[in-house]
Amino acid sequence: MRAGLSTRMLAGLVVGAALGVAAHLLLGDAPILDAVIANLTEPVGRIFLRLLFMLVIPLVIAALALGVAELRDLRQLGRIGLKTLAYTVVVSSIAVAIGVGLVNAVRPGEGLSAELRAKLSARALPAAPAAAPAGATGVDFIVQLVPSNVVQAMANGDMLAVMVFALFLGVGLVLTRSDAARAFETALQGLYDVVMHLLGLVIRIAPLGVACLLFSLTARLGYEVLRQLGWYVAVVVIALALQQFVVYSISVRWLGGMQPRHFFRAVYPAIVTAFSTASSNATLPTALQVAEDGLRLPPQVSRFVLSIGSTANQNGTALFEGVTVLFLAQFYGVDLPIPQQVLVVIICILGGIGTAGVPAGSIPVVAMILGLVGVPADGIGIILGVDRVLDMCRTTVNVTGDLAAAVVVARGEPR
Repeated sequence: MRAGLSTRMLAGLVVGAALGVAAHLLLGDAPILDAVIANLTEPVGRIFLRLLFMLVIPLVIAALALGVAELRDLRQLGRIGLKTLAYTVVVSSIAVAIGVGLVNAVRPGEGLSAELRAKLSARALPAAPAAAPAGATGVDFIVQLVPSNVVQAMANGDMLAVMVFALFLGVGLVLTRSDAARAFETALQGLYDVVMHLLGLVIRIAPLGVACLLFSLTARLGYEVLRQLGWYVAVVVIALALQQFVVYSISVRWLGGMQPRHFFRAVYPAIVTAFSTASSNATLPTALQVAEDGLRLPPQVSRFVLSIGSTANQNGTALFEGVTVLFLAQFYGVDLPIPQQVLVVIICILGGIGTAGVPAGSIPVVAMILGLVGVPADGIGIILGVDRVLDMCRTTVNVTGDLAAAVVVARGEPR
């Protein structure tokens, strides 16, 4: 995403929110304001959201299947691959747990009056159906994870079943050693590339979509929504900082045998690149150089761990997705009991594998999780205006986490 676009997205947030607050104060419930919202700003905002949702299923299928297929190197590298996989799962789980715990403690989405929340929910887009009906037993839930008809699961918005199919497809690609299977993997890569290009085109019109969504929201609710947005940003940044400076310092020191001060001094160039580009993939060359020249890691370890990690070890993204979903659930007054929060944690860990290492790559995954847990889809528009700066922060955590993983896995390995 170009810097100019990020500036326009922020401008869309500011202009839309300011005009919406002014309209709320000047016109209140006047019919003309309702007409402008119903016939102009709301349709434009919802078209933007529907363009995003349109890309979710092909992106999830291609990204998750390819993410698993790329792990075929685990069979070739044995010990290094298994250590990488174990570290990725554990540290991603810690990251999401930090985010979910903090958002439950601070409750940044709460604070709207019951009257305003009722107005908000009444005009929200309907959520997709859940993976299992209310009251279903644990056994029923597990059974329904496996789709009997994947096309029907896609049509019904049963994203958990779609993700299971994508993971199963990836396993099949790993186990099938034929030219046709490799051709199909290439086709999946082509689908992934096309969807990501389309996502980039949709993100280009984000300033207009964000402005319309925020205008519609603030024109109905006033400035209260902006206070909740500020709390949300604070929670995300604090949670990312805990992961960056506490969790990674502990893992590097106790699992990697390296002093945190030396680690952060050596990886500083990669941190700067990650923050400025908001892309794990774009930072990969710098990270590889830092790992070999600054951290002095064995090349066979650093190249494997960092290449896989740029798409499959995105701790900051998993944390961001968990915080965002719970914040929007609180904002809309949707109660998520502990079992559903655990489900969110699991999906966010999987999302860390299937999320593209490019700017705004996590937005479709967040949209998918919102529909899965019954949170109105309009919520995406609330956070898009501040997503660019949060994207830069979480990408920094992602890249630092990849380098920390390389340090841990390299311990005891010969150069």
